[in-house]
Amino acid sequence: MVEVLSVAVVVGSGVVAGVLFAVALSVFPALQAMPADRYVYTHKLVGRHWDPTMPVLVLSTTAADVVLAAAPAAGRPWFAAAAVLLAAVSVVSHFCNVPINRRVKSLPDWTIPAGWRDPRPLWRRWHLLRTALAVLAALANAVGAITG
Repeated sequence: MVEVLSVAVVVGSGVVAGVLFAVALSVFPALQAMPADRYVYTHKLVGRHWDPTMPVLVLSTTAADVVLAAAPAAGRPWFAAAAVLLAAVSVVSHFCNVPINRRVKSLPDWTIPAGWRDPRPLWRRWHLLRTALAVLAALANAVGAITG
């Protein structure tokens, strides 16, 4: 059971880190380069299928890490650290990035209201934080799996 969950958390956290890294490396710079009206339209298209996939993946991997942190294995501290890091990814996503996403998605296509504040710089800062947390979680899970 520990071996199966160890593989699951390495894969789960690796996918989370990889997706967030890809967004930071390629998707966001493309969105940043767009005029505001194209950004809003494209943001809606790109973000269509993240929910519920990413929250389910992050939370299920976190739950598996919690189980591994309670299991009698040498990698317990690493799995506990990964659980905390992935929980932080979820918190940053839920309380920082998702509210920004909802505001952008509520805008009409191709029309930017007067006085609109571009959310991209703030969104980017929060995204880079959760990306770093996810990469650290993947690393912690990998170390936990090889030491467990």
